[in-house]
Amino acid sequence: MNDNSVLSIILGGGQGSRLYPLTADRSKPAVPIAGKYRLVDIPISNCINSDIKRIYVLTQFNSASLNQHIKNTYHFSFFSNAFVDVLAAEQTMASDKWFQGTADAVRQSMHHFLQNDFEYALILSGDQLYNMDLQDMIKKHKESNAEISIATYPVNAKDATGFGLLKTNSENQITSFIEKPGEDLLKNWTSDVSDEMKKEGRNYLASMGIYIFNRDLLIKLMENPDTIDFGKEIIPQSIHNHKTVSYQYEGYWTDIGTIESFFEANLGLTDDIPKFNLYDENRVYTRARILPTSKISGTKINKSVIADGCIIHADKIEKSVIGIRSRIGKNTSVTNTYMMGNDSYESLENIEKLKIENLLGIGNNCKINNCIIDKNCRIGDDVIINGGPHLKDSETDSYLIKDGIVVIKKGATVTKGTKIQ
Repeated sequence: MNDNSVLSIILGGGQGSRLYPLTADRSKPAVPIAGKYRLVDIPISNCINSDIKRIYVLTQFNSASLNQHIKNTYHFSFFSNAFVDVLAAEQTMASDKWFQGTADAVRQSMHHFLQNDFEYALILSGDQLYNMDLQDMIKKHKESNAEISIATYPVNAKDATGFGLLKTNSENQITSFIEKPGEDLLKNWTSDVSDEMKKEGRNYLASMGIYIFNRDLLIKLMENPDTIDFGKEIIPQSIHNHKTVSYQYEGYWTDIGTIESFFEANLGLTDDIPKFNLYDENRVYTRARILPTSKISGTKINKSVIADGCIIHADKIEKSVIGIRSRIGKNTSVTNTYMMGNDSYESLENIEKLKIENLLGIGNNCKINNCIIDKNCRIGDDVIINGGPHLKDSETDSYLIKDGIVVIKKGATVTKGTKIQ
């Protein structure tokens, strides 16, 4: 089944500077999550699970690893019109500029979209974690004869100031919009939400950055080159001229914009019943790797997620996500840590021949806590990394400390006996 009335456009985001150094040499949608996926797998999987299989991913920063991931992952039958294509910012006769904002990215790519037949454009963000039935949103969009639908998420007063807020009337039509209001303005921005949301004090409707536009309206709105952003310009300007409705979503949703939110979202997967559930019928698709099972010797493991192909001799792993091909040495403890894993194994002859002191992975007698270890890192023996609020924000060639979280940079070596505490 494939819904041919809908074309999906996933916005890859800008430079992702708030996720640095994870975005130092990869685009935000290519950042690895949950030990085996990439961020972009989330919106793509939501589309595929909702029978939407014509998908463009728009990106402009460091898009090589994203291109490679999508090329190696999303293969459809020759006999279907399904595709996932990456569109990187390109110079054309019409424009020599990079994408200036979300709407400008769509405008500059319109000539690609219009090669497809579609009635509705579904615009999604490439850096959010959620599991949503997008067909239900499309159905409600059609039923209400809307021209634009915006997915909204009830939030509390504390979080409300960080979002674009919407107000709706009794027919769910959006009547006003404000971008990141100050606390003094909040009292005028409560909306009608379900009883369950009221109980939780979530009375404000935040825009999730997920939109449906009717095709003809999108073409018309893209004619004005001065509007460059959906949230700041297109939406506020459209609500009075075009029927814009709210689609209220109450499941799990988080915007992974900062190191702290990224860290929390990954460690949240270790909960007994995680808010973002990977263990149900709605699968998250990713590249199929032919990896061996993980091998674990003498390790006490509690509330942790371990991906394929790992070789683990650790003493203890607790509340941690251990990614593909990870190696952890003897007498080592790993707590509150997201280890992304490795792209390859160290060969036995390499180990013998080079007598490598710092092998890929974590060495022996280490204590690692409150840490993100990017791909292909080498952490020597006797290393202590103890992240927490006692550490000041700082950066070296091999690691960065942000909000108490120690981030070991991709491919970095942390030499034997190093202490970050």
